[in-house]
Amino acid sequence: MSFILEAAVMLGAAVIAVPLFARFKLGSILGYLCAGLILGPSISGFIAEPESVLHFSEIGIVMLLFVIGLELEPSRLWQLRKRLFGLGSLQLVLTALLLLPLGLALGLGNTAATLLGLTLALSSTAFALQLLTEHQQLASPHGQTAFAILLFQDLAVIPLLALMPVLGSNGDAESGGPLWLSLLQATGVVVATLVVGRYLFPRVLRMVAGSQVHEVFTAAALFMVLGTAWVMEHAGLSMALGAFLAGVLLADTPYRHELEANIEPFKGILLGLFFLAVGMSVDLALVLQSAPIVVGITLAILLSKMLVLTLLGLATRMPRQQIPRLATVIAQGGEFDFVLLTTAVAAGVIDQRIASLCIAAVTLSMAATPFLYRYGSRLGERLRPAGRRWETQFPDDDPPVIIAGLGRFGQIVARMLRMQNVRFTALDPNIRQVEFIRQFGSRIYYADATRLDLMRAAGLEKAKMLIICVDNEETCTTIARLAREHFPHLEVYARARNRHHAWHLQDLGVRVAIRETFSAGLELSQEALIGLGYPSARAAEAVRLFRDFDQRMFEDSRRYRHDNDQLLQNDRAAMEELYRLFQQEEATPLEERDKEPTAHGDSEEDDPDQQRSARKAS
Repeated sequence: MSFILEAAVMLGAAVIAVPLFARFKLGSILGYLCAGLILGPSISGFIAEPESVLHFSEIGIVMLLFVIGLELEPSRLWQLRKRLFGLGSLQLVLTALLLLPLGLALGLGNTAATLLGLTLALSSTAFALQLLTEHQQLASPHGQTAFAILLFQDLAVIPLLALMPVLGSNGDAESGGPLWLSLLQATGVVVATLVVGRYLFPRVLRMVAGSQVHEVFTAAALFMVLGTAWVMEHAGLSMALGAFLAGVLLADTPYRHELEANIEPFKGILLGLFFLAVGMSVDLALVLQSAPIVVGITLAILLSKMLVLTLLGLATRMPRQQIPRLATVIAQGGEFDFVLLTTAVAAGVIDQRIASLCIAAVTLSMAATPFLYRYGSRLGERLRPAGRRWETQFPDDDPPVIIAGLGRFGQIVARMLRMQNVRFTALDPNIRQVEFIRQFGSRIYYADATRLDLMRAAGLEKAKMLIICVDNEETCTTIARLAREHFPHLEVYARARNRHHAWHLQDLGVRVAIRETFSAGLELSQEALIGLGYPSARAAEAVRLFRDFDQRMFEDSRRYRHDNDQLLQNDRAAMEELYRLFQQEEATPLEERDKEPTAHGDSEEDDPDQQRSARKAS
């Protein structure tokens, strides 16, 4: 079978499976694994030798570790130092100790069983961050703690990967090989790489960037990643370790974001190919024959982590409603488990049978994560203490305006109202945002505006206006629907994502739906025209003409919003009409078109910079 056909089929399977799993909020990793399982020897047998695919796709892990290294800025690590090194290390060590008997029960030696426990103690960064982002909980206490623990786990992968070839070449610890000598050699290679790379990499990138040829810069980035990975592999260490070190060396350089953008496409495709290959390597017959063992390993992973995370939450006096969420969001096995287990098999640390059983168990734990987190969230709501001032007790002065969401958009609205002495109450589910803005004396409370009880407690029944400024389209729609259903007297103003979202909000009864980027785009266009030498009056008139026409087109197209063909036809006709309007403006005599009203204090001869400054001041 040709390589082109195999590649096309694997990409096609990913294109079908990944969006399907994402639609049911099961994550892209499960989609890749299931697609690989179907293509592998266990089911269809389309790919007869998954080992060759797995060997090539390991470059995806190399790219992933490089990107993680790029993100590890010293300042970011310093801010999270207590949670990162304190809670992270405790979680890893305590979970590994609880899972140690599991490795011994599977017939492993002490060192191999410890290594298996540390491997299964890792959680899925991709799964956890996806769940936290979807539920807008990344900035919550449990979200920040989970992020710090995941970051420590990412760091812990590096020494674990480095130990695999050492253990594989020397056998288990009981063999009595010179493990200290191998570790000393590994340390020497790492130090030499750091010293050479620190001085060499930035200079090479500066020289390449000076050529201003984008593809050469991309080639240089790939060369550094793969070159460092080859050096580490040649020294008997892990390729991923070399890539991580290359990322750390470049994290403080001005090329960091350019490098990440260049590597990201390669990383995403090759990482997906790696998960496909992992799915292909699962021995389904063995898993079915050993189903009780797989279920037992899965339960051991989930229960051990939930127990450890609960104890850590209690020890750090985390709010009790946050503990079940923390315990469930990172209770699963992680994507690095596949990497470490595969590397352990290649190094001879554990056999393929145990790795297949553990990979199947990790996959099951991932599949269970969305359901566990929903249960943890519901349990957290039940444990929420009543009467918290920042969430259920609001002042009794009943301001006329309620603002839902005080991010960048909402803060502009709040400042404007405050300057006009209009009293308001702001609600925001981001506790860090609330604590920061409260320092400036703003009236903001930590509350979720999608909860009807909190909206009532905030005084929405007596308010005159609700201004929805949240940036999530679904959240905005939910708040608008609740407001119109339960508080019909309210005037609802909302931030719309786009014109389709604005139409939807109007259907719900929102009086005014402002498209979030429309006004800013018009203002920038006007400044651009002035910068090109247009008189300010002419630029303002062009923007006004476009604004009025777009608003009329927005209203006219509303009735066609469910008919794409008619909507497209209507938009084309509208654009032709707009083009004719601008042509008519161009046909206006120059002395009339460019003449400025004297009331504005400008004339055609005015300097454009002075015109822009005067308009900004007004």
